[in-house]
Amino acid sequence: MPEVSEQEYSHQRLQQVNDALDSGMFVYVRKLLQDMPAYDLALLLESSPSKSRIALWQLIDADHHGEVLEELNEEVRKGILKNIQPEKLAAVAEGMDDDDLAEVFRTLPDSVYQEVLNAMDWQDRSRVEKALSYEEDTAGGIMNTDTISIRPDVTVDVVLRYLRLRGELPEATDSFYVVDREDHFIGAVSLSAIVTAKAETIISHLIDQDIQAIAADMKDKDVAQIFERYDWFSAPVIDDEGRLLGRITVDDVVDIIREEAEHSMMSMAGLDDEADTFAPVLKSTQRRSIWLGVNLVTALMAVAVSSMFEGILNQLAILAVLNSLVPSMGGVAGNQTLTLVIRGIALGHVGDSNARILLYKELAIGFVNGLIWAVLIATVVALWQQNLMLGGIIAFAMLMNMTAAGLAGVTIPLLLKKMNIDPALAGSVILTTVTDVVGIFAFLGTATLLLGQ
Repeated sequence: MPEVSEQEYSHQRLQQVNDALDSGMFVYVRKLLQDMPAYDLALLLESSPSKSRIALWQLIDADHHGEVLEELNEEVRKGILKNIQPEKLAAVAEGMDDDDLAEVFRTLPDSVYQEVLNAMDWQDRSRVEKALSYEEDTAGGIMNTDTISIRPDVTVDVVLRYLRLRGELPEATDSFYVVDREDHFIGAVSLSAIVTAKAETIISHLIDQDIQAIAADMKDKDVAQIFERYDWFSAPVIDDEGRLLGRITVDDVVDIIREEAEHSMMSMAGLDDEADTFAPVLKSTQRRSIWLGVNLVTALMAVAVSSMFEGILNQLAILAVLNSLVPSMGGVAGNQTLTLVIRGIALGHVGDSNARILLYKELAIGFVNGLIWAVLIATVVALWQQNLMLGGIIAFAMLMNMTAAGLAGVTIPLLLKKMNIDPALAGSVILTTVTDVVGIFAFLGTATLLLGQ
């Protein structure tokens, strides 16, 4: 019997649930949903049309609502939250981790947010307010306060007795954090060290010097890079005075990496990375129209440049045929450089210290590539049209545009980064404008000077 991939299995299960919903077999659907983990339930909601989501949500066991909300993307979560009563949402929030709780509450309208807070007990209300006190894209915004701290002067035996009394460790615990009486972070002791050490060993002798604390205001992208660099499983988070606030675990970092990848991919097309695949037609059309409008403006700029050389285009029809070739080649070359630089910025490989070196390198690559393809295309055009001058013109334009593409591919994302504009979102549009304008101007401008009558 052939193996079924996980993706195919998910689609089969989705089809099974949708067929049962259409047939009104709600008891059967509820039974199907009970056996599914939170991630699969979230995937099922995201993969379903908007009209089916509310019905599915109501059939999901209420005990799993918090876990499912954590897994949903922001756009779908907003649609679900609009249909949940504040008192029910307050009950859902009780079992959620602090970082996930903050993420959910940030998507609530202010009026609903206040109603939900009023419906909570003081302990949960305090958790929410503390979690929301940090910016969303910082270490404080993604940390979890559910952690175990110990004193440096106690023995391993004392710690083990405390753990037995506690009865359960926070999820994904690999280390305990050592603090003084004012909760200032001193260091970390691994779980394996506690388990294998002699009972009389003092905790201060087991501190792992390789574990460093993360400042609460550190950007989440930087946190992800540190985890990747040092292969951490978890890390403590401290405030400005060095007090322990909580911890970040690798599952939070995986979410950051995934979100950054989705953001870069969707931004290149001018789309929101939290966009709902099954959002209403008018809503999706409105969002996409913004960048289509921007693209139209840039295209009109290229048309305006072409119109400046209408006379030479009327004289030589072949120029109109070849006019798109130079901008097209420059656009592809520029996008290669742009993608490389955006990736380098995201990974922390590109900064002020090495930007000049990268600029010279990409300029050289653009020039060499331009030279190679200029000779090739000039040869083809010259033989095709029996016109050496025309071959030389397109060769010159190709060389200029591919060199300019290399220059623009490096400078545009770096300048946008300095202006706090996402290079992945705006870089491609600007680059296309540059390569179109330079390519058309170089080709038709040179043709006007040398072939115009």
